Amino acid sequence: MLTIFFYALVFGFVFCLSPGAVLAETLRRGLLHGFTPALLVQIGSLVGDAVWAVIGLTGIALLIQHDAVRVPLTIACALYLAWLGVRSLIDAWRLPEPGDAPASSRQNALAVGAAISLANPKNIVYWGALGSALSGIVGATPSHGQTLMFFAGFMLASVLSCFLIAALVNLLRQNASPTWQRISYALCGLVLIYLAILAALGI
Repeated sequence: MLTIFFYALVFGFVFCLSPGAVLAETLRRGLLHGFTPALLVQIGSLVGDAVWAVIGLTGIALLIQHDAVRVPLTIACALYLAWLGVRSLIDAWRLPEPGDAPASSRQNALAVGAAISLANPKNIVYWGALGSALSGIVGATPSHGQTLMFFAGFMLASVLSCFLIAALVNLLRQNASPTWQRISYALCGLVLIYLAILAALGI
């Protein structure tokens, strides 16, 4: 069980610290509002991660592979990422002040994180691979207890990563010059649009 838990921690940190849409949006909001919105985006993404984890570890992944489910979900993901990318590029062009943004933009950070994660069907590929990896770790079909231990380890790593990433983004915000903030917004926008294109091409 300890071996399963350790592997889950490693996989969790690798997954959460990898560059992607959630990290880009965390950086964008964190540079504007600081620690709390960055943390909320990360925590929101955990909702999607948990849903995809259950799907991947229980075998429901076969349902998501049907075009009737996969294609609309992928289109929604691509459009949403493109919209976030354009917003980030606008922020790079006209650097926003913290007071310019409406209070709702802080409050919906949690929903944005969840939406990015839930709308990304590529996560099922990762979790399908983790399900196979878990079978390889235990050398057989994992029991319910082993699957639960793996899920717990992964989610613990995810929660710890949320606070770590939010703290690093807030530190960057406190020390970054306006020029570097513009560069960061522009890079986030380009990454989000690139991910949107990749999602669209994968249909």
